[in-house]
Amino acid sequence: MTDVFVVSDSVISPLGSTSADNFMQLERSISGVRRHDNSAISPQPFYAALFTGDNFASDNPYTKFEQLLIASIKDALQNTDIVTSDEKTILIISSTKGNIGLLETEGYNHALEKRISLNTSANMVASHLNFINKPLVVCHACISGLLAIITALRLIKSGIYENAVIAGADVITKFILSGFQSFQALSPGICKPFDAERDGINLGEGAATVIVSSNKRYANNIKLRSGSVNNDANHISGPSRTGEELCLVIDKALTEAGVSAAEIDFISAHGTATIYNDEMEAQAIALAGLQNSPVNSMKAYFGHTLGAAGLLESAMTIQSMQRNTVLPSLGFTNIGVTKPINICNTLMHMSLDNCLKTASGFGGCNAAVVFSK
Repeated sequence: MTDVFVVSDSVISPLGSTSADNFMQLERSISGVRRHDNSAISPQPFYAALFTGDNFASDNPYTKFEQLLIASIKDALQNTDIVTSDEKTILIISSTKGNIGLLETEGYNHALEKRISLNTSANMVASHLNFINKPLVVCHACISGLLAIITALRLIKSGIYENAVIAGADVITKFILSGFQSFQALSPGICKPFDAERDGINLGEGAATVIVSSNKRYANNIKLRSGSVNNDANHISGPSRTGEELCLVIDKALTEAGVSAAEIDFISAHGTATIYNDEMEAQAIALAGLQNSPVNSMKAYFGHTLGAAGLLESAMTIQSMQRNTVLPSLGFTNIGVTKPINICNTLMHMSLDNCLKTASGFGGCNAAVVFSK
């Protein structure tokens, strides 16, 4: 059986430009979510975690989306000896919307149609960073980041590649924000995952990279043990009412990892702070026998970063394991789901040997991965 090890990770968000910077802010319970009055994006004020100021060069041939990917990948690579031009190294990009915002500022034609394509962005990023293999693109709603990790795991276990650089990013535009506004899914303040008074999500911008490898020189690092994905086929935007399908991917991931429910020390949940998603996740966690494991959500810190969320939150899970620290689920006060799962509301220091990361998304998709020491 091929072991897959975590080599490096990187997170770029409004809270910081490295994983360590971001984790330090989270330990201080600092949120990147702010009130924004930006008529170019929304006629009404809204709460989100957005980059502000002149962070991104407008004369750069790469868009903000691509600049985020490049910066995150470079940061993750800089302290490794992974060679991007190695034929055994693959680049995997995850995003839900990519450059869709160009439709708001550019006249539509064939050139723009090509420019907004995710594979165009992936090829540009790969070329800039000297990857020789054609990059893969994963676009599967809000599980995109986790599915990209699972894809890397399977490619390495198959022996096709030795190293995988997995990067994800999304930026918030008028098109994206208005879509969630039309669902009446946005919170009028900082969101409260799993809380009795939760009232919707916050959106967020960011990029994250996780590098994994089967090379034995990383054998002392955290392992990416397993991953599973399915679809509940319940509704185009509404999650399963029972949580059985997410429970199935959790059970399959645990079985593949050779880890029992009792051995899971911490769960990084999707935790969008919407009524139905949080309830479904709580049902799934309880069905899987994990109701006693500490659970948190990152959404009140970073907002929902869409195609980057699974990667960004996996990177924070990896950082938690390295520090043996469970971050509180910001915004949580009183349990608001019918299953009494163990939502973490204080900073905890404990041995973290096996951790579970879950995600769910529009169209009924569900994913879970297990990281172990």
